[in-house]
Amino acid sequence: MHGVFAAHSIVITVASTTRAGSVLGSCRPGTIRGPSAPDSYMKTFVGIDGIPGGWVAVYLRSDGGQRFAYAKSAARLLADPYDRAMIDMPIGLPERGYRQCDIEARALVGPRVFLGARWGLWNFKTLDEANFYYWSEEGIGRGISMQLFCIREKLQELNEAPVPPRVFEAHPELIFWRIAGRLLASKNTAKGRIERVEILEENGIGRVQLWLGQRHGTGIGRDDLIDACACALAARDSVHRIPANGDLVNREARAEIWY
Repeated sequence: MHGVFAAHSIVITVASTTRAGSVLGSCRPGTIRGPSAPDSYMKTFVGIDGIPGGWVAVYLRSDGGQRFAYAKSAARLLADPYDRAMIDMPIGLPERGYRQCDIEARALVGPRVFLGARWGLWNFKTLDEANFYYWSEEGIGRGISMQLFCIREKLQELNEAPVPPRVFEAHPELIFWRIAGRLLASKNTAKGRIERVEILEENGIGRVQLWLGQRHGTGIGRDDLIDACACALAARDSVHRIPANGDLVNREARAEIWY
C-alpha cells in the first residue's frame, strides 16, 4: 500500500538506513542532504497517537513527503531521523494531584482532556483499586476515569524512560481548537469527523482520506489516525503551549501540552 507500512516491514515511501533504537533516547535530528542542494536539508515532523497494542505515527517532510506507520512501541516509530515529534499522551507525571497543563487545557476544550495522570498509575490492577487509593490519599473526587486507566501501560512506556528533548506532549482537541478558532463538534459524530479532515487537508495533509481507507486491517482506528495527523501539524507549526512556561515535575520532565 502506498504511504503506509508496518514498522517491521519494508518502508515503501522513504528509504532509511537508520536502525531502530530500543529507547526513545536513540532518536537524533533529521538532516538529509540532496545532491542538487548540498547546503540544504530536509526536515521531518512526526505526530503520534496510541492505538490498541501500539502506536500510529504520521510523518510530514519539508519537501512535501507524507506517510504514516504503526508499531508496537513509540521508540520504533521515532528511530528514523526527525526534527520534532508530538505525541498525544501525558509526559511528565506528578506523584499526586492534577497537572496544571491538564487543568488549563480542560478550561479551553472541556472534558475532552482527562484529569489525573500520575506517576505509578500503571501499578494498579483495576480502576477501583486506583480510585480507592487516590480518594484515600487525596480526597473524594480526585480519582481517574476508565479512559485514563486503560492507557496506563502507554503512560509507563513514555515516562519510565528519559524523554528526548525533541519529543513533546500535544493534544489533538487543543490543536483543532487553535486552528479553527472554536471548539469542533465531537469527533464521534459525522460532522466532527468531516470538520477535522477538512482542517487537515487545508493545512497540507492531502493524503488523509487515502490513509483512512488504507488503515483497514491494521488495527488503527479512524480517530487515532486523525489525531496523529493533528499532532504532526503541531510538530511542524506549533509555538503554543500550556502552561506558558512549562511545569517541571517528576524525573525532571516538564508537564506541558503543545498545540
